[in-house]
This record gives sequence, C-alpha cells and structure tokens, in this order.
Amino acid sequence: MNYRLLEKADSNDYIIEKGTINDIDELASLYDDLNDYLQTGINYPGWIKGIYPIRETAVNGIKNNNLFVLKINNEIAGSIILNHEPETAYSQVAWGIEADYNDIIVIHTLVVHPKYMKNGAGKKLMDFAKTYSIEQEMKAIRLDVSIHNAPAISLYEKSGYKYVGTVDLGLNIPELVWFKLYEIVIL
Repeated sequence: MNYRLLEKADSNDYIIEKGTINDIDELASLYDDLNDYLQTGINYPGWIKGIYPIRETAVNGIKNNNLFVLKINNEIAGSIILNHEPETAYSQVAWGIEADYNDIIVIHTLVVHPKYMKNGAGKKLMDFAKTYSIEQEMKAIRLDVSIHNAPAISLYEKSGYKYVGTVDLGLNIPELVWFKLYEIVIL
C-alpha cells in the first residue's frame, strides 16, 4: 500500500510519504535547524543538537521503514516516526485499552522545520498518524511528551489524545525527567 497523501494546504501542495535514503541529508539538516532554533528561544522538548534528534534518527527510521516525511512544495517541512516500540516506562500506567504493541502505533520524533511552524504542519502529521493507524487496523496510538513541551501537549490534546499518566523515562538528563503519556483509542 502506498502511503502518500496529497492535499491542498494554505495554498501549498503537500504530500506525506515514507522517507527514503534520499531524504536523509535534508532530515539531518532539519534536525540541526530545529535544534538551533530551539536553543535561541524556549526549548520546549529539551532536545540537544548532536544528541537528539540526529542524522542516525533519520537513518534508523528509514531503515526500519517507519519514518514519514511531510513535504511542502517538494521541501521537507516535518517528519514523524510511527512504530510499535514503546518506552519501557509505558508499562507503569494503566492505558485506556489493553493490547499487544503489534496493535498499537507509538509516535516518535515528531518534528517541524522552524520555517513551517505555526502553519498546521504538526497537525497534518498527527492527522496522518491517525489515518495511517486506522488503515493498519491498529487499536490505539500512544506517545510521550516532556512535561515542559506546552505546544506539543496542546496539539495532542486538540487532536483528541487523552492524558494517561506521568512517568520518568530514565533518560538521566536533569531537565528531561518527567514525561506525560497520551493515548487515542481508534478501534
């Protein structure tokens, strides 16, 4: 099945498709540009250039066939990784639905290039995650987000995700201890 979604948005054509090896350099630049941008203002997600996200994040997502890119006018505006790999701490909470992770999509590394922030790119990626999960006959989508990441928390809640609990993901980074867990049941 081809996971290309082509629509009109803000007078720009956009497409969401699986990332390919040809996207790696542009994704690495996006990650660097985003981390540079975050360092100049409020770094809501707490990401650090050279640590996360990095080129290897893109390489692994593409190698594992679970990284999707949002392209606007043929430029990568954002990306998202959708897989079945929860953080270990996910087992510490009571989720809204009991299911094997083969039936659950977990969202990782949702990124939007600073140039495309505040134009709905993050929402487009979240909507795509839901459409993709429904097509794959998943039972739910789960994610984690730093308690400090107010913009992302707002996006997730507006997208219908329900707060499940707060956990320590064990990252051993003082500013990144507590993460909120969210889920949307899509049976």
